[in-house]
Amino acid sequence: MTKTGEGGDGRAGGRSLKVRVKTARKRSLSSTLWLQRQLNDPYVARAKRDGYRSRAAYKLLEMDERYHLLKPGMRIVDLGAAPGGWSQIAAERVKVAEGKGKVVGVDLLDMEPISGVSFAVKDFNDEDAPEFIKTMLGGGADGVMSDMAANATGHKATDHLKIIALADLAADFACEVLSPGGFFVAKVLQGGTEGQLLARLKRDFAVVRHVKPAASRAGSAELYVLATGFRGAPREV
Repeated sequence: MTKTGEGGDGRAGGRSLKVRVKTARKRSLSSTLWLQRQLNDPYVARAKRDGYRSRAAYKLLEMDERYHLLKPGMRIVDLGAAPGGWSQIAAERVKVAEGKGKVVGVDLLDMEPISGVSFAVKDFNDEDAPEFIKTMLGGGADGVMSDMAANATGHKATDHLKIIALADLAADFACEVLSPGGFFVAKVLQGGTEGQLLARLKRDFAVVRHVKPAASRAGSAELYVLATGFRGAPREV
């Protein structure tokens, strides 16, 4: 690795140090660039210092501080939870350690345990998933969160459709498990949410907005759709 005098947290001669990663024989250019971004990302370093599983934790923190989503005693579902950054924040904010709330993480991949978080290796799109998760929660959810993103193809239109499809499925699930007044937040891409999904959310929720957290990487097309004030009623467990 080499260092230049821009960006990063270190300093030399009054200037910040930026880590530049050399391309290794067995490492692709895209992998090299990703590693370089990780090494120079202040949120990655901050997450390590604060004990969070991922830099994504700060995106949820920012949204919560701005819109007051997570309150003590809430029941929260984290879809695509691994590696667990959002689940950690949710558990802290709903005061699971004090016995006041419940957080359930769901993912196709296994996840290292998090204190106060119940976890299920499951496809949230399974027919039995809503009832299964409500049983884990002990009732309807107060919030459904999704930071899921499909593997990028590099083709903007295709990637946009894939991530909107995931958000649409997550919204289906949310409407099955949310209690009245609950919230839903999901990752989409710049350019906003597809009209059909947006219209559906406006029908089912009191307020729908797009949010771009400061913790999202500069130049990233990442965006979140946040819907609050769910109008429906949960099914019985």
